[in-house]
Amino acid sequence: MAKRSLKELMGLGVRRLREFAYGAPAEPPRAPRLGLALGGGFARGISHLGVLRVLEHEGIAVDCLAGTSVGGLIAAAYASGAPIESIARRAMATSFRDFARWSLSRYGLASNDRLSRYVQEFCGAQRIEELKRPLAICAVDLLSGEPYYFTRGDLGVALRASCAYPGLFQPVEHDGRLLVDGFLVGPVPVEAARTLGAELVIGVYLGTPGPVARPRHMGEVLWRSFSIMQQRALERGSRAAELMIAPDVGEFAWDDFSRSDQLIAAGEAAARGALPRLRELLAPPSSSTSRQPSVRPV
Repeated sequence: MAKRSLKELMGLGVRRLREFAYGAPAEPPRAPRLGLALGGGFARGISHLGVLRVLEHEGIAVDCLAGTSVGGLIAAAYASGAPIESIARRAMATSFRDFARWSLSRYGLASNDRLSRYVQEFCGAQRIEELKRPLAICAVDLLSGEPYYFTRGDLGVALRASCAYPGLFQPVEHDGRLLVDGFLVGPVPVEAARTLGAELVIGVYLGTPGPVARPRHMGEVLWRSFSIMQQRALERGSRAAELMIAPDVGEFAWDDFSRSDQLIAAGEAAARGALPRLRELLAPPSSSTSRQPSVRPV
């Protein structure tokens, strides 16, 4: 060990004397670990890209992501490191046949088994651990009624389970469970984001009701019924995100993929409206106002 000079020893002694007198210097405050929880909504999920575009433009880094159904697919693609514009182009070109096929059974009208291959092309990964950001995909165990969070393992299986909309897609068997769409236990997977260590969660909810036309068929009856259930669950929810963003997508149908530009614009508008509150929440504790949960849609 090199010998220290008298000057260095005196400086060290002075610093330690000051620490003893005034206390050790505090570490600089840090922003809370930010999680993004993306809800489901079929074609409406494209508006998630507008929210992500605004966060990137404003230099707001997302530390981890959670998603349900299409929210899980968008979250996985973003966690893979794919550019938002690339994800948007792929989403706009998506059709039902890319991820599903009609396969009538007593458990559903269609199978989403094609989603596994689609996810590999969309995200460039086969396993959740291969992604560049931590990710949780939310599904529900149909037998126990409990949420099931995929944070490791096969990405295709996780998204197939999370996208297994009851009545339309057949449930997915995994780990001794029968799994379906995660929206049944919550429209936005806030708790899934918290399991990844998120200290502050932004939720994005796509079920805000707007003027709706009379349902044209059984599928729209089910879709509208589940939308009402999700809205009531959000209103009653006690484990809310610190900030809930709700893009104005009430006029869009579940299959409005052709209106992708408008959906992305709706996400951008909602995210920009939420920026002042979000910056308050992200400020270091010493300069931040009180962090009271904000569950009112923005």
